[in-house]
Amino acid sequence: MALLVLVGCGTQQQEAAGVRDGSSAGTAADGAFTAMLDEVARPCPAPGPVEKPPGDAAAPAPTAGPEVELNAHDWCASARHEERITREVWELADPTPAKVRKVLNDLGYIDERIHGLRRSGAATTFALDLRDKGGRLCVNGSVDGDKTLVEACVAPSKGPFSLAK
Repeated sequence: MALLVLVGCGTQQQEAAGVRDGSSAGTAADGAFTAMLDEVARPCPAPGPVEKPPGDAAAPAPTAGPEVELNAHDWCASARHEERITREVWELADPTPAKVRKVLNDLGYIDERIHGLRRSGAATTFALDLRDKGGRLCVNGSVDGDKTLVEACVAPSKGPFSLAK
């Protein structure tokens, strides 16, 4: 089931239909998920508009990607999500989708926000929809028992979540 991000009136109708906007807690799991997002991002700046990163004379400033498209709050939170997920999946022997889902669930990531969890060769890949309070943060991950890669991505600001490239 795709998670839709909806803005506007009719929140009760949306919740009754099983659709939530990521900013309201329709169930205990949603409330716990939102609390986890808040806790992970607690030391980060408040959500706000995207600010262009300053250019460096030695290297050109990026023009696309998470560095440019995420606000300072989401950019900061991304590093914290990446670190906590990497630390927990790093030691998985034979990281099957079921094992990775269990680790993600134990960390507070709910099934409705876990996408594309599947085996691809020796690796298990996944994406997490971490959009909250108008942000665009998502995380892509790949775990194969030897290498773990968890990195920030940018999700559409509105509409259904789609796996980030």
